Amino acid sequence: MILVTGASGALGRLVVDRLAGRTAGRTVAGTAVRPVPGDVVAGTRNPERLPAGVPVRRIDFDDPASLPDGFAGVDTLLLVSAGYGEDDAVIARHGAAIDAAEKAGVGHIVYTSLSAAGDHLAYALAHRWTERRLRSGTAGWTILRNGLYAELLAALTPVVDGRITAPLGSGRLAAVAREDLADAAVRVVTDAAAHAGQVYELVGEEAVGGADLARARSAATGAAVSYEPGTLAQAREDFASLGLAPFQVPMLVSTYSAIAGGFMAETGGDLRALLDRAPRSALETAVTAAHGGPPE
Repeated sequence: MILVTGASGALGRLVVDRLAGRTAGRTVAGTAVRPVPGDVVAGTRNPERLPAGVPVRRIDFDDPASLPDGFAGVDTLLLVSAGYGEDDAVIARHGAAIDAAEKAGVGHIVYTSLSAAGDHLAYALAHRWTERRLRSGTAGWTILRNGLYAELLAALTPVVDGRITAPLGSGRLAAVAREDLADAAVRVVTDAAAHAGQVYELVGEEAVGGADLARARSAATGAAVSYEPGTLAQAREDFASLGLAPFQVPMLVSTYSAIAGGFMAETGGDLRALLDRAPRSALETAVTAAHGGPPE
C-alpha cells in the first residue's frame, strides 16, 4: 500500500490522481498508469476536501496520536513536506510522522525535500533536518530534492501596470513544473526498492529570469510588459502589508534574494533521467500559471 500525505495540497493531489489512474489514458515517463485505487491511500488533515474515489485517512502531523492508525498497513509512504510554519513546528511535524511510520512498520519513506541550491533559503533548515532523521532511521528512504515550482515563480512576479517589479535583479531560477515533480514522485513510490538510499536533485533544465517572463507574458497577452526590478526592502514592506504570518515574510524575501544572488540558476540534475523524458518548459509553465491558460 502507498500512502501520500498532504493529499489535499497541490503536489499531493497530483500524485494521488496519477497513482489512482483517475486521468484517462494518463502515462508517467512513458508508462501507462494502472488504476490501483485499492493500493493507494490519500492522507490529509482535511479528508472532506478530497473528491470521492480514493480511500482517505486522516493524517495530521500536529496530532501525533492520529498517526499510528493512519500509517497501519502502509508499505511505502510519500512524505510531502509540511513546510508551512516556523522551523521548530515543521521539525516537530516531520519527526512525529517519521517516528510513527517506523513504529507502524512502514518499509520505505520517500520525502519531498528542497534542492541543494535551496540551502540559501530561509526554509531550508527543516528539510535538511528531516533528511538527516531519515538517514538515521530504520525505514528505507529516498529523498526527492525538489526545485522551486515554476508556478511559484509566476506568483512571485505579478504584472502591475504593465511592469514586473519583483526584486530578482539579473538572477534566474532553474524552476520546475509541479506536474513533473508529481511524475517523478510516482516513478519512485511505485518502485521504491529500486530507488533506496538515493538523493535526487530535481531542478529544471531552463533557468528563467524576470526579463524572460516579461517577454513571454507580452507574447501571451499581446500587451507590452517590462521588467523593472525593485528592491528587497520594498518587497518586504509589500509582503508585511498583506497580513501574512510572521514566518512567511522572510521565507518569501529570501526566495527573491537567493534568485537575485545567482544561487538558484544551476540547471541539470536528475529530473530528465528520472522522468525518462524532457521536462516541461519552466517558462511556458510559469506563463500558463500566470494567465490561467496556455501561452499564445
